[in-house]
Amino acid sequence: MALARSRRERSIDYWPGFVDALSTLILGIIFLLTVFAVMQFFLTQEMSGKDTALTRLNAQIAQLTELLSLEKTGKANLEGLLSTFRSNLTAAEAERDRYKGIAEGAGAGAANAQGRAGELSTQLESEKQLTARALAQVELLNQQIAALRRQLAALEDALDVSEKRDRESQSRITDLGQRLNTALAQRVQELSRYRSDFFGRLRTILGERPDIRVVGDRFVFQSEVFFDAGQAVLKPEGRAELDKLATVMAELTKQIPSDIGWVLRVDGHTDVRPIQSAQFPSNWELSSARAIAVVQYLMTRGIPPQRLVAAGFGEFQPLDPERNDDAYRRNRRIELKLTER
Repeated sequence: MALARSRRERSIDYWPGFVDALSTLILGIIFLLTVFAVMQFFLTQEMSGKDTALTRLNAQIAQLTELLSLEKTGKANLEGLLSTFRSNLTAAEAERDRYKGIAEGAGAGAANAQGRAGELSTQLESEKQLTARALAQVELLNQQIAALRRQLAALEDALDVSEKRDRESQSRITDLGQRLNTALAQRVQELSRYRSDFFGRLRTILGERPDIRVVGDRFVFQSEVFFDAGQAVLKPEGRAELDKLATVMAELTKQIPSDIGWVLRVDGHTDVRPIQSAQFPSNWELSSARAIAVVQYLMTRGIPPQRLVAAGFGEFQPLDPERNDDAYRRNRRIELKLTER
C-alpha cells in the first residue's frame, strides 16, 4: 500500500498547463492576425488615397496643358493685333505727314494768290491778242476759199469739155475694138483651120496608135513614147516620132501667114506618184524637163524657137482621176497644142 501511494505521489497532472499554453498561443495568433488585418486596412486606405491623389494630379495636368494652349493662342492673337496696330500707326503717321504738307501748301498758296491773279490778267490779254490774229487769218482764208471756188468752176468747165472729148474718143475706141475683135476672130478661125490641117496631116503621118491620140484641140503622146520611166532624155524611137512632127511643122510654118501670132505649146504631165530623185526633186521638175527636151529637139529640126513654148504641169492636170496603173499610164503624157501667142 505504501508503494502504491508513492507512485501516485510521483505522477504529475500536465494537462491543465498544456491547455493554458495552447490557449495563450491561440490568443497570440489571434492578436497577430488582428494586427495584420488592421495594418492591411490602413495600407488599403493609404493606397486608395494615393490613387485618388494621382487622378487629381492628372486632371490638374490636363487643365494646365489646356491653359497653356490657350495662352499660346492668345499670344499669337496678341502678336497679330500688335502687327496690325503697328501698320495702322505707320499709315496714320503717313497720313499726318500728307495733311501737314497740304496745310503748308495751302499757306503758301494764300500767300501767292495775288501774284497768280496778275498772271491770269496777263494771260487774258494775250488770249485777246491771239483771238484778233485768228480773226484776221479767218478773213484771209475766206478770201482764199473764194478764189479756189472760182478756179474750181473753171476746172469743171474744162472737165465737161474733156468728158465730151472722152465720150467721142470712147466711141471711136469701141468701134476700133469691135473691128479688132472681128479681125482677131477671123485670125482665130484661120488659125483653127491651120490647126485642123496640122492635126490631120500629123494623124496621117503617125497613123492609128493607142499611145498617140487627139483630145480636144491637143495631140496627146504617152510619155513612154519619148522617155524611160523617171527620165527626161529622149529615146531614139521618140526622136523618130518627133522627126515626123517636125516635118509637118516645117510645112505648116511656111503656110501660116506671118501676121498670125501662133506657137506650138509642149506640155509635160506626170502621174500622181511622187518621184523625189536627186535629179528631179518633184514631178514639177520632171514634167518641165521633158517638155523642154521635146522643144529643144524640135529646134534642132529647124522649128523656129519663137514658135515653141515648153510648160510643165506635174501631176496637177490629170486626164483620169483614178488611182490604178491604167490611170497612171494615161496621165503620164506629152501634149502638143497649136494656139495663139
